[in-house]
Amino acid sequence: MNSVEEFLAHTIQLESEAALRFGQLADAMMTAGNRDVGKLFRRLADYSLLHLGDARARSGYRDLPVLQSSDFRWPDIESPEAAAIWAADPFIGIEQALQVALDAETAGLNFYSSVLEATQDPEIRVLAKEFVDEEAEHVAELKRWIQLHLAGARLPTQD
Repeated sequence: MNSVEEFLAHTIQLESEAALRFGQLADAMMTAGNRDVGKLFRRLADYSLLHLGDARARSGYRDLPVLQSSDFRWPDIESPEAAAIWAADPFIGIEQALQVALDAETAGLNFYSSVLEATQDPEIRVLAKEFVDEEAEHVAELKRWIQLHLAGARLPTQD
């Protein structure tokens, strides 16, 4: 990343796409009657919306670049935190949904970590570190939920 504005533009796009995809998956699951998975995906969409709000607040006084989809520097074809679209399968189980969520959050963590490692800009480093820490919390939480599920315990989204 060459500037804080470029970092924030990427962050806003990443979190927007994550919120949108998890929201779409939540809606699909609720429509299909798969309420436990729907609640899980809705919780993750809400997390992404919180991050999106934070990124937008930080960009409030800055002129962010207007980037086309081809301008974003993602490690793959789409934003790192966009959950796998195949998770819209109405018969997806909670274990598979948790893995899809973990994969998406891990990809987000890896993206922010790569920015942190690559940049020399002290302001980008501070922001990237904050997002690394937040994504690391999500990854840890999902791993905890997977352990709860494997142990037969109820997940926080099942309350």
